[in-house]
Amino acid sequence: MQGIILTGERMETQSQVVDRLQSAFHSGITIPEQFRRTQLTKLMSMIKDNEEQILNALHKDLAKPKFEAILSEVDIVINELHYAIANFRSWMQPEYVSKNLATKLDDCFIRREPLGVVLIIGAWNYPLQLLILPMVGAIAAGNCVVIKPSEVSAATDSLIAELIPKYLSQDCYAVVRGGAEETKALLQNRFDHIFYTERRAPGHIAQRSGLCEPHIHAYLSAKSED
Repeated sequence: MQGIILTGERMETQSQVVDRLQSAFHSGITIPEQFRRTQLTKLMSMIKDNEEQILNALHKDLAKPKFEAILSEVDIVINELHYAIANFRSWMQPEYVSKNLATKLDDCFIRREPLGVVLIIGAWNYPLQLLILPMVGAIAAGNCVVIKPSEVSAATDSLIAELIPKYLSQDCYAVVRGGAEETKALLQNRFDHIFYTERRAPGHIAQRSGLCEPHIHAYLSAKSED
């Protein structure tokens, strides 16, 4: 059940969204340092400009007190953004490693490359933190990103879907909404990495998505929406 998705001013199916982001990634648009810095800075602006709306949505969804919401959702994301913006340039540089007899005349280094299109499946209990925090790393690494907010936290889901297209590149970042059936359909598409939060090990996500487990980052919790 794919349905039709409104992404900014576009009406698209899930597979069209993923295909569009794959094309954007392969064009190389996300690789330059300045592009990554611009998107991270705009993400920071999104959180700061709309902090009151975010806090209201978190209270509506989870009755989170303002202090708790700021501490556990807003500030932790802003701190991660500050850290990424300050450091991601160094993360892009080659890391030179020691040589042995066989490689003595060679340049030996590790170069970190973006994976491609990343899927982030949000959690209902920390609907901002566990959605945007991994997105920060994905953007800093030069990936395109599809985020799937938790439909259980409906107010935050709606707000994120409204804000992301206003602030970030619609060619490289998209929000897909829906429930369990839409998530299952989404996992039928090809992603290069998946981040999700659940109580189960990542094997069942690997079966649905066709990815091997090393490309699935599971934040395991004691409680699930299921």
